[in-house]
Amino acid sequence: MLENRIKYRHLQCFLEVTRQGSMVRAADALSLTQPAVSKKLKELEEILGVRLLERSKKGIELTPFGNVFLEHASTSVAALREGTERVAQAQQKGVSNISVGVLPTVATSVLPEAVLRFREGGVEARLHLVTGANALLMSQLRVGELDLVVGRLGLPEVMSGLSFQHLYSEQVAFAVRPNHPLLTKTNFKVADIADYTVLYPPKNSITAPSVDRFLLSQGVSNISHRIDTISDSFGKEFLRKSDAIFIISRGVVAREIFDGELAELPVDTKETLGPVGLTTRADATPSMTLKLFMNAVRETAKTLDSYYNPQDSSSL
Repeated sequence: MLENRIKYRHLQCFLEVTRQGSMVRAADALSLTQPAVSKKLKELEEILGVRLLERSKKGIELTPFGNVFLEHASTSVAALREGTERVAQAQQKGVSNISVGVLPTVATSVLPEAVLRFREGGVEARLHLVTGANALLMSQLRVGELDLVVGRLGLPEVMSGLSFQHLYSEQVAFAVRPNHPLLTKTNFKVADIADYTVLYPPKNSITAPSVDRFLLSQGVSNISHRIDTISDSFGKEFLRKSDAIFIISRGVVAREIFDGELAELPVDTKETLGPVGLTTRADATPSMTLKLFMNAVRETAKTLDSYYNPQDSSSL
């Protein structure tokens, strides 16, 4: 039977190449040589009798057969990971492990208070918090490396097999230092930002498409002095030292704006509004510990609503 010939390493190599889009990067991630990864993929395709992957100018892409196989391979590996983790948890005498993917939009606003709330409940658990791009975290969630992702709703193509629970909606902000020249500019227009260095969401970030559309609608099609980054630590410090403009999910800079450490340009960004919430695997039942952590996040989000929803742009 085909399934008896398919080994864990076959699935692991297939999923990692799919995630990385590159044999070289997949080999590095798995601590294998590129020929070894290529061999496993060839064996898998021979077992199945179909091509799963094709090379293109963009890198390695899934064939139609590959797309069909991906969902089942992800589920199989996730189930295996979950089983081994449950055994490990039982050996640790009740100490639970929770791996949570955290996007920048909640890392500085929701998560710190949520973790404190969770700890105050007296739950004995070891938290492992991971930051990264939305697509990467969703792929890690799908294969069981993460139990939960807290952040913006992923794009449709990365949400297969995942379940999203809405917490609140959030838009981007155009953050600057408090004495930025544009804050007092007469007849300020969004196009004026092109005269300054702009910290911009990278192409693989979840907010990039909505920011692109918004700026095009405002007649901004080219920004010469642009730095692509989602690093909140770099962005905030760079603003303090320059006249740069940081286009970022408002939750990342909400506390600094609230405290007056940073300011917000009077830009109506309602068009960039997007849902933020909890994403889990649709086929997995959350443990009691994970449910308690998710509840802590929900309760915290309710109390921090004023940070996420700026005043109407007319009053800025």
